[in-house]
Amino acid sequence: MTTVRRGATALAATAVLLAGGAGAVAPAAHAAPSPAPSPSAPAVPAGLYGAKDPTYDGVWRQSLAFMAQQATGVEPAGQAVAWLLDQQCDDGGFPSFRADTAGDCPAGKPLDTNATAVALQALKGVDSHEDRTRQAREDATAWLKRVQNHDGGWGYNPGSPSDANSTALVVSALAAVGEEPGSVRAAGGKSPYDALLTFALPCSAKPGGGAFAYQPEKDGTLRANDDATAAAVLAGLGKHALVRGVTPDQEPTCVDAAKPTAERAARNGAAHLAAAVAKTGHLDLPPMPGTTTTAAQPDVGNTADAALSLAAAGHREAATRAVTWLEGNSAAWAKEGGPAAYAQLVLAAHTAGADPRAFGGADLVAQLNATGPKPASTPDTRDRGEAEKEETAKKEEESGFPVWLLVAVFLVAGIGVGFLLSGRGGKRKP
Repeated sequence: MTTVRRGATALAATAVLLAGGAGAVAPAAHAAPSPAPSPSAPAVPAGLYGAKDPTYDGVWRQSLAFMAQQATGVEPAGQAVAWLLDQQCDDGGFPSFRADTAGDCPAGKPLDTNATAVALQALKGVDSHEDRTRQAREDATAWLKRVQNHDGGWGYNPGSPSDANSTALVVSALAAVGEEPGSVRAAGGKSPYDALLTFALPCSAKPGGGAFAYQPEKDGTLRANDDATAAAVLAGLGKHALVRGVTPDQEPTCVDAAKPTAERAARNGAAHLAAAVAKTGHLDLPPMPGTTTTAAQPDVGNTADAALSLAAAGHREAATRAVTWLEGNSAAWAKEGGPAAYAQLVLAAHTAGADPRAFGGADLVAQLNATGPKPASTPDTRDRGEAEKEETAKKEEESGFPVWLLVAVFLVAGIGVGFLLSGRGGKRKP
């Protein structure tokens, strides 16, 4: 799903666009998941996860927190759900954050496809405010469809050029709420998958074969971007951030096809990520624009994204390698990043089959919960029957064999044995 830092990157991307003029490309996210507070920053409202300035990532980090809680059986506080619902504008879109929610969003308030997409997915799994959440999801879905670009994709804000990250995030959100992303077509007939394919590098590209670019550069060149690749892999497979890893393991392969499909491009992207994490267990940050530093720095956030996408693609060995590295190297990053960072690690662990409650010696779920309002319920406080149902569903999902059918088989077998014993007993009667 995605990198949790994308919301906070809006400011950095805007600065690059202003400095570079038209056609400048937003770099991969280098900012912390939540921007540091400034003297003019709005007060952090009650109900919001995290204590840092929410201007650029309030909706984002709240939504990611909900998604991670859903993956671990935690129900967020009603106050937290109400906060997210209040952020939505009357037309269905979400801004990155708005401090005044007394009325509708003011004219000219920038709306955010990324925030809207993650809010849509997050609200699917909460229990409180049922009528409001249902309506909010319907409105958000309709809004995303209305602002789809002619090429089938989405940009960060409505009307901006499509990029791989935003397009992939919307696709995954639509898939999460039961839509068929391939059927969501722009006025010209193009689908989101048509847009995703325009960002895919061929396997023969050097460097970055099989990866995805964020956007084409001014001359049309595609430059590999691991953040975009991780998001596009998930979307190209028609999956979302709460998916579980595929078994059995599949070998990563990169194959150029005469008529590529989104799935083939996604698998090529997964092969690129698998090769990247095979070296050190982590991905590296690309150099910041304007710097001459050549020493590679680990990119914790994108490594978590890659682990999730690799597991979703069935590359468990590569995903496990990344998760193992994260268990030993992500604690300081998560503490600084706050709720969105903890959520990203929880989601990666969930998909890759690791335990987020024992992640490198830390309970990520407890750490996430501590950044916001006390949850309405946790696995320890839920009804035991509900927990047993979830455990049964989990076993069915992992085994591919419905437990009810297994029980039925044993019952039928028992009936047969009963008849057999009855028959034998009858023969023994004098």
